[in-house]
Amino acid sequence: MQPPETTTLFAGVDGRTNGGPPSWYAQRTGGSEPVSFAEAIRELPRAIETTVAYNDPRTGEWVPTDRFNALVDPARSHNQKHQETTEEQSSDPLYHIPTTSYAVINPVDIYGPLETVLREESIDGHQLGEVVFGEIRQYRGGGEVHMDILFDGLSVTLPDRADPITMGVSSGYDFFGGHAVYVEGLARDNYCANSIRQLTDRETIKHVGEVGDFRGWWEATLEQIGLVANDLLAFIEDAGEITIEFPAVPFDVEEFFELLDFPAYLAARAAEDARAEATDPHEIDMWTLHSGATYALTHFFDGKEGAALDRYVRIANDILFNPEATIETVERTYEEQAAAETESDGQTGLESQVALAQLERVGQDIREKATQFEHRETTLRERFAAARE
Repeated sequence: MQPPETTTLFAGVDGRTNGGPPSWYAQRTGGSEPVSFAEAIRELPRAIETTVAYNDPRTGEWVPTDRFNALVDPARSHNQKHQETTEEQSSDPLYHIPTTSYAVINPVDIYGPLETVLREESIDGHQLGEVVFGEIRQYRGGGEVHMDILFDGLSVTLPDRADPITMGVSSGYDFFGGHAVYVEGLARDNYCANSIRQLTDRETIKHVGEVGDFRGWWEATLEQIGLVANDLLAFIEDAGEITIEFPAVPFDVEEFFELLDFPAYLAARAAEDARAEATDPHEIDMWTLHSGATYALTHFFDGKEGAALDRYVRIANDILFNPEATIETVERTYEEQAAAETESDGQTGLESQVALAQLERVGQDIREKATQFEHRETTLRERFAAARE
């Protein structure tokens, strides 16, 4: 991802807890000293509304309007007024000029209720406030924020790995008129430092209307994460039983990711990791292919965090959670490419005919095993709905 302007590491809900990041996380983040979650959210920039005026072209006078309000950072506005000169302090305080129907929701409005939940709720006898850790990333002068909130001990352990997959949530907000706040399930594969995103449907709150009950919102969100933790291992084990024999299909591992619409540079990285982690680099299961995709996205994606990344995350997650749809996409894309190369008389070449037959056999094999995924996903979504009631 494009590097954030500011990154803050946190561990523990406040200074009274003994929580710290797990050793594997501290090693991967360079051993930087974290602050508490309570301190981190209070250091984030705020936004306030102020009056907007326009310049009358006839008189040259500035005329206030009540149809719009300027959204500004009060700290930067103060610094600008007092002519403080550091680059950070002298940056433009203006975020956005929305209509007056815009509702400002500041970081403490969103994450203050989560702070309370972390103090009061527990997992396996450990207070969430003692096991919480993660990072906060700021963009556009702090007007766009993304954070990973993880819980040491809320994890999934694979039979053949010592390093667990740690569960948590990804959350964020912006002051630019889009969503006010979002949250979705997240996991961190400690073995390879991959981030598995979008493990639950994204929940969003807009910059309009009442703020609502953020505490209840967070309680339901964390309950969903517990449900995902219970089922993630089963999804991984099932995906590990579905393999693609690449010598038997008309594309290699890198082309597999390109057929799923990964750009070439990501496809190359995903294929490299999948081949390295597979027991047999010519016969790779869907969990290993998914892990290769998340490896590429976590460590090599060069786009912007947000919608550009989300699209590729959905493609990667389908490999694990919906292998049937993944193979259907590969088949369809390959068929479209074969059709584009059809001879002028309308006849598909023999090589393409053989390749399509190979794909059909692979697809049929996966479809026979896909029912268990559909049943598990349906059950999980029903439990999500119950958690939101």
